[in-house]
Parts: sequence; C-alpha cells; structure tokens
Amino acid sequence: MTTSTVLNNVDIETVGGLIQAIETDPAKAQTTWAAHVTWKGAFASEARIRTFEPSKSDEPPALGGGDTAPNPVEQLLGALGNCLAVGYAANATVAGIELKALRVDVKGDLDLHVFLGLKDGHAGFDSITATVTIDSDAPAEQIEELHAKVQASSPVGHTLQNAVPVDVRLG
Repeated sequence: MTTSTVLNNVDIETVGGLIQAIETDPAKAQTTWAAHVTWKGAFASEARIRTFEPSKSDEPPALGGGDTAPNPVEQLLGALGNCLAVGYAANATVAGIELKALRVDVKGDLDLHVFLGLKDGHAGFDSITATVTIDSDAPAEQIEELHAKVQASSPVGHTLQNAVPVDVRLG
C-alpha cells in the first residue's frame, strides 16, 4: 500500500519539512520579501519580484491611465485573495481536507477625494470584503475550522487589519 504525499496539489512532505525546520530553528521563520518598482511613464509602472517577469501596473482611463494592467489597489485586493487561497490550500492539506474548488472574491470601497488632493484624510480603502467559496466533501464543521484558522494566520490579511509602520524615504 502506498501513501500519497500530495493533496490539493500540495506536497505534504515539503510543508511538513518547513514546519519542522522552523520548530527546530525559530530564526528560520524570519523572512524578508522585496519588490523593485520602476516607473514606465504616465501612470504605468512595473514591479520586479525575485526572478519573475515584471508585474505591470496602470490606472483605468477614468483615472487618467492607459488601462494596460491592474492598478495598485486592485493588486492589493488580489494579494489578499491570493494569500487567503494559499492559506486555505496549505491548511486544508495539513488537515487532510480535499478541496475540489476554491474561489476568493475580494472587493473594497475607496473614496478618491484624498488621493486626488480634494480633501485631507484617509486615502485608503474604507472597507474590504472577501467572500470565500469552498467545494469540498469535508463536513461543514471542518470547513468552519479551516476558515477560522486561515483568518487567524493570513499574513496579508493581518497586515491590512493592523497598523503596520510604513517608512517611505527618498534615496
């Protein structure tokens, strides 16, 4: 009899190895991530992250852009959705829950007054809502536990929910 080490296309041994390595040496849990953004003219820019193709950004025509790529706030919503999807896949796999399908729909409300210099105040989202749809044969109680665990451990979710110091400097 063979035991599969892959569930939800996630290699369980790799995830388990990472957990074990961090439990053995907690310093391995401290990581630094980076993006390097270059302005490309008008409202277009691109982010270089590790060795991947650049991730482009632009604004829609209503905001004066060329609409060649998602804008930064759309990318932020996408980052939250992607982070949640990773969390569901990882935690479901560790819990032995098979996912048939997973969808995360994220939307946010933003008032452009501050961004456009029309008033002072908060320039960011007023609220963000993520709706998660999971197709699985797992009992509802397990899905609820999975949902709670992902909400409690999402790095992007926690970053958005808590005040995080941001230091923007001239170089």
